[in-house]
Amino acid sequence: MLIGLECYGAIITGWVKRILMAPRFTFTFIGFEWLQPLPGLGMYFYFFVMGSLGICIALGYKYRFSIIAFTLLWTGVYLMQKTAYNNHYYLLILISVIMAFLPANRNCSLDAKLHPAIKTDQMSAYIKWTIVLQLIIVYTYASLAKLYGDWLDFSIIEILFKRKEDYFLIGGLLQQPWLHKIVGVFGILFDLLIVPALLWKPTRKWAFFAAIFFHLFNSIVFQIGIFPFLALAFSVFFFEAELIRKIFFKKKNPYLENKVVVPSNKKLVMGILTLYFLIQLGLPIRHNFIKDDVLWTEEGHRMSWRMMLRSRTGNTSFKVVNNTTKNYFLVNLDDYLTQAQKYKTKSYPDFMWQFSQRLKSEYAEKGEDISVYINSRVSVNGKPYQPFIDPDIDMGKVSWNYFGHNDWILPSPSKN
Repeated sequence: MLIGLECYGAIITGWVKRILMAPRFTFTFIGFEWLQPLPGLGMYFYFFVMGSLGICIALGYKYRFSIIAFTLLWTGVYLMQKTAYNNHYYLLILISVIMAFLPANRNCSLDAKLHPAIKTDQMSAYIKWTIVLQLIIVYTYASLAKLYGDWLDFSIIEILFKRKEDYFLIGGLLQQPWLHKIVGVFGILFDLLIVPALLWKPTRKWAFFAAIFFHLFNSIVFQIGIFPFLALAFSVFFFEAELIRKIFFKKKNPYLENKVVVPSNKKLVMGILTLYFLIQLGLPIRHNFIKDDVLWTEEGHRMSWRMMLRSRTGNTSFKVVNNTTKNYFLVNLDDYLTQAQKYKTKSYPDFMWQFSQRLKSEYAEKGEDISVYINSRVSVNGKPYQPFIDPDIDMGKVSWNYFGHNDWILPSPSKN
């Protein structure tokens, strides 16, 4: 139901129009440039279909088809634009992929009503622990990522809350240094301890109340869509099955037995899950094997649960040089980009590289051979602006290093 609200809400609030329809082109994940939004009103239809699939998933109607179709469509949206990148969009892909393999339609669902033979009151334990392990990875890496200078001195929290000073009633409160300290410490401890506290029965109830406060606070202050409520919904996996049945399914099944259900293909299931979680454990630490600081280069940042850790601004210009006439000019970004795209293109290296490639391609179609040079100064977390891109490199000619460091990014100030 939540993903239905997310998709319908994206249409109603104008997110679809603003992010996918208004731009001349979108900044896709590198390698997926062919994946552009549908023309005309196509993206409205796209999101309406996704929302309807979300309703079908909630009702358990044609569950397997609905969840697989939604996963493919949502992944497509995720890959076709990153101007409005959000870690929660990535998490929804992972949860959807997991759910595509789970028998979530075997009890209170339209599928079970239409096909009684599939109905069961039991599930294999690996289903619960797959979700729990995924949440442990998300929260633990989110906590560890906060153990760096700008979070520990609360300066990044001050920057993030500064943008909220016009909020009704709470805007002034969010500017108080004492609140920044509470949020900073609580943020680390909550992410680190919430899953263990939910798993341990003596602390489970208090952890659940803490989760309600934490996620509602994030929802109000940061307005991050359905994620706070999705995270709260996951709490069902931490309470005893008997309690869940007592609260939500009052009709008692006299034939229900407490027994361990082992999947017939146990080895295959364990093999797939082991591979999946090895990847999930590896992705968030890959930036440690890439040259320089991820806060500066952004290399290895995405899909790493590095949430609300940095604020970037940039002063950047693109110089196009005609290699035949040697004439040159500075590009007017307003001719190409929306306001949100300009912000990212001025301060994020992959956006800069992709825009340079776009310029190179457009002029090549006109029969012109050009070079693109970038003059960029970037500030991270309110620190002084520093040179960011090598101004002598023709960005139209360089390639993107998918797995390592791009040497045209100048060293971070700490490396100078």
